[in-house]
Amino acid sequence: MTTLTVSGRVAQVLSSYVSDVFGVMGNGNVYFLDAAEQLGLHFSAVRHEGAAIAAADAYYRTSGRLAAGTTTYGPGYTNAITALAEAVQAQIPVVLVTGDAPSSGARPQDVDQAAIAAGLGAATFTITRDAAGSITRQAVEYALTKRTAVVIAIPYDLAALEAEDEELPAPLAPTVSDDVDGGLGQVARLLAGAKRPLILAGRGAHLAGAGPELRELADRLGALTAGTALALNLLNGEGYLGVAGGFGTDTAAGLMGEADVVLVAGASLSPFTLRFGHLLGPDSTVIQIDTALQPTHPRVDTFVSADVKSAATRLLGMLDGGPSGDAWRAEARKRVAEGPGHAAGSSETPDGRLDPRALASALDAVLPERRTVVQDGGHFLGWAPMYWNIPRPQDLVMVGTAFQSIGLGLASAVGAARAVEDGRTLVLASGDGGFLMGLSDLESLIGAARSAIVVIYNDAAYGAEIHQYASKGLTDKPMLIPEVDFSGVARALGAESAIIRSLSDLSALQDWIDAGATGTFVADCRITSSVRAPWMSEWMEAKQGAKAAVAG
Repeated sequence: MTTLTVSGRVAQVLSSYVSDVFGVMGNGNVYFLDAAEQLGLHFSAVRHEGAAIAAADAYYRTSGRLAAGTTTYGPGYTNAITALAEAVQAQIPVVLVTGDAPSSGARPQDVDQAAIAAGLGAATFTITRDAAGSITRQAVEYALTKRTAVVIAIPYDLAALEAEDEELPAPLAPTVSDDVDGGLGQVARLLAGAKRPLILAGRGAHLAGAGPELRELADRLGALTAGTALALNLLNGEGYLGVAGGFGTDTAAGLMGEADVVLVAGASLSPFTLRFGHLLGPDSTVIQIDTALQPTHPRVDTFVSADVKSAATRLLGMLDGGPSGDAWRAEARKRVAEGPGHAAGSSETPDGRLDPRALASALDAVLPERRTVVQDGGHFLGWAPMYWNIPRPQDLVMVGTAFQSIGLGLASAVGAARAVEDGRTLVLASGDGGFLMGLSDLESLIGAARSAIVVIYNDAAYGAEIHQYASKGLTDKPMLIPEVDFSGVARALGAESAIIRSLSDLSALQDWIDAGATGTFVADCRITSSVRAPWMSEWMEAKQGAKAAVAG
């Protein structure tokens, strides 16, 4: 076996799983990065350590392939914590390779990094000289199997030492959960007897590659279909109602509420998906198929722990005859055609700034058809899935929603830019508050992207707080942001840009696209804060209702 340093052994094993590494170099990871380069791993430098994990996270969400982030110890590590927490909460496999305190004992400046990770729910795998390779493999397999973030910690005093020889076990063969005996027969009977069936797919169905089987199952049953925001358009076709939850239309939600049997495939049934308890009818029978070991929501009546693709295939073999819900689909088509869609927005607002709904519709017509959308957290986050055509689930990367954070958008765009397929344009949607938090990595995106468009919903405020708290009479002074000329900043860093004050100003973006859409274009869109997103109103009403119930 070739003589390698401890850091080199970590990089060697990691190279059999990843091709891309994102991070910031420092004392604690300099030897690892040196070895990674020698092994041919592609290193994308970011400007803030928080971007290391956010970029690796978005790389996985876009491509389905594992990536690694890397930081130095101490402050480099702690800078990455918010992105690490988001990856854990969102169940994204990602690996953070970081320096750590010497194996001989902590120095005065060291912190207990493993304890910090444990508090977030992330496991730490600390490297030793005699088992650097096997520990690295164990960490990566854990991340992939558990769908979570892990930390590989290299003690500072071991990083440049020669690694001891070791016999590495072969990588674990992927396993597929297929615990379907007993439960699927009941599921088949329920579906066969349904008059108004609905299939609701989530990210688990997308990751399982179950789209074709679930669409065939829906056609066999004459079922309506829907998806969570993370399974957008997975079941697009005859009977598709769009997004379930606050990003969907009231017409679609009304139809979902009339379903008598609902098959939930690979979705956790979050409060947002269920419209805080109002999406499904009280008499509907809810079936859930998921790789979890138990139901993820008390609303579930029948649960099967299984791989969604395998379960759907078996269900197709159990069902006889033609569709039972053709009339259901016909009624749905009529009501969707006649019912209201998303509000078009207004050409006039109280403050003269752009209505974000009208802006979103206009942008959809301008943006390249082949697009992968990354969006940060914030009040604006519904406009893309509501108004933009996003062809596939992997073309919508929603970051910050799991941990309820903002500021990870730019960093995530760096990772997505590395992962997008040839010919696709990366589109980042961000608010001005989150954009300012991650501003250092605008330069990283400009350097990484072949074709990227940044849309900043700039309301000169923290919009979510304006709607939640200023509307109640609390002072808005801490919620306001002095108007920033993001267009000027972007040009200084090498991007094309324009300030968008009217829909006609989008001609500058159209001209850039017509010229080849090469490089990065930043659209600084000056929107009003007077328009409240419907999902925000729904959330606020749910919170108010919960408080009233407690008080009562």
